[in-house]
Amino acid sequence: MSSTYLDAALEIAREAGEMLSGYFTRRVAFELKGDFDLVTEADRASEKLIIQRLTSRFPDHSIVAEEGGGHENHGRYRWYVDPVDGTTNFAHSYPVYNVTLACECDGEMVAGVVYDPTRDEMFAAEKGAGATLNGAKIEVSKARRLDESLVSTGFPSRKRHLNINIHFYHQLAMTTHGVRRGGSAAIDLAYVACGRLEAFWEFGLHPWDMAAGRLLVAEAGGRVSDMKGRPHDLLSPHLLVDNGLIHDETLELFGEVFRGEYRFPIPVIAAE
Repeated sequence: MSSTYLDAALEIAREAGEMLSGYFTRRVAFELKGDFDLVTEADRASEKLIIQRLTSRFPDHSIVAEEGGGHENHGRYRWYVDPVDGTTNFAHSYPVYNVTLACECDGEMVAGVVYDPTRDEMFAAEKGAGATLNGAKIEVSKARRLDESLVSTGFPSRKRHLNINIHFYHQLAMTTHGVRRGGSAAIDLAYVACGRLEAFWEFGLHPWDMAAGRLLVAEAGGRVSDMKGRPHDLLSPHLLVDNGLIHDETLELFGEVFRGEYRFPIPVIAAE
């Protein structure tokens, strides 16, 4: 039955992505929601389209969407929708953004997609059936150590000056081949699933940011936990996904940072 939901997600994500491509070429204006978070007319148009399509197909399903257009039906099924993941990138014509949808049944994610219109890449996963990129099976990478790995993370739009992730960023930057900060959590998760990255971590993600991506990683053979190794759910304060082979080593390094122990001290700028 979950294939029904995956087929719907694939079709709807592609339609929304094609709409976004038109907005992207025009470089639409943005607004601020709150002090820092950006939103564009493309976010609203994409969310409206997705909710209309989902409601038409599955009128009894609940929908949780970033821009607030969803609804709660108290049934078994719930959709998580991010109509434009990477809005800040999108608003600046930086070509790293996507549409992501995921379907949950009785608290378990059963289908999810991440569609990148700029590269026409559709990442998809179905519970128990594996993960794919444009229909071809994908798997996590085979790197066995952090010093062989390329990893990624993200930072919040608001109060980033108070975010402790800079400490984790520095330690991983010194330990790995490098840390990427692309500005789209869903794409980062998809890249772990297909082996382009070995790991991704972040604090304070919303359910719609990661619902599909977590399933992609798990179905591609990776590991999903919080940054202390505990089971992860959509309300956890932080997330770690990786290829499984570097999971314990990454948790060990994170544990040191949580305790305030640094293998590589953050440099101090000397006054001249």
